Amino acid sequence: MLRRLFFVLLLLLASVPARAAIVVGSKIDTEGALLGNMIVLLLKQHGLAATAKLQLGPTEIVRRALIAGEIDIYPEYTGNGAFFFHQENDPVWRDADKGYARVKELDRARNRLVWLAPAPANNTWAIAVRRDLKLGTLEEFARYVDGGGTVRLAASAEFASSPGGLPSFEKTYGFKLARRQLVTLAGGNTAATIRAAAEHISGVNAGMAYGTDGALSVLGLVALRDDKGAQVVYRPAPVAREAVMTAHPEIASLLDPVFATLTLRKLQMLNARIAVEGFDARAVAADYLRSLE
Repeated sequence: MLRRLFFVLLLLLASVPARAAIVVGSKIDTEGALLGNMIVLLLKQHGLAATAKLQLGPTEIVRRALIAGEIDIYPEYTGNGAFFFHQENDPVWRDADKGYARVKELDRARNRLVWLAPAPANNTWAIAVRRDLKLGTLEEFARYVDGGGTVRLAASAEFASSPGGLPSFEKTYGFKLARRQLVTLAGGNTAATIRAAAEHISGVNAGMAYGTDGALSVLGLVALRDDKGAQVVYRPAPVAREAVMTAHPEIASLLDPVFATLTLRKLQMLNARIAVEGFDARAVAADYLRSLE
């Protein structure tokens, strides 16, 4: 009798499907690989089965994969909500907290997606300057320009002319760069624009950048702070399928404290280890998580 019960129990256990691993995705860029690896490692460290499908592609591909259930969680940017929901002209996206609250609400209601807590960093278009200018904010930069300070800005044609790029900075802060103060480089590669500023090529001392560009700290440049919100705020945050969060509500308590430590300066330094120094993204993520223990 006991033997029969034992075999029945084995059959019942065998019929229970194994719990699927949580599939973690990311975008193709350096920061996507860094943050995606952090998520994978944190889940595994706390006993959750996780599979990595990192650096899948650009935003559109990864976003579609999440909505379709092909991946379960990935790091996204709050400001992209403006484009996901066709609200590009709404000023809410220029406020860090309000933009996060808006995308969190809309994605939960329309797509059953859950946004976890964002990092206190902004990976948006920025103007980076050499440290010897001793400027920290765009307000200070505007006063420097208006006061006749020497400025040559390296930028892409898109940044120089797009209403959301340099013209938005000029309008918000009340300065205007003359044509002779612009060095327009082909393409939109910030690596070229910030290197031109760092090396003072053709008199360039400022360059188009993204807020968390890894090379900024290495090259001794400062991304000027946008206190008046000229740009949409792009704070990185994990976004997950609601079904996964319902099954594993502990994910928020695992990821939120770590993302809270990812300041602008820290992301620049971590990205630099990958993009500039050539370290593997998984190794950099693992080293950082160990440093928090």
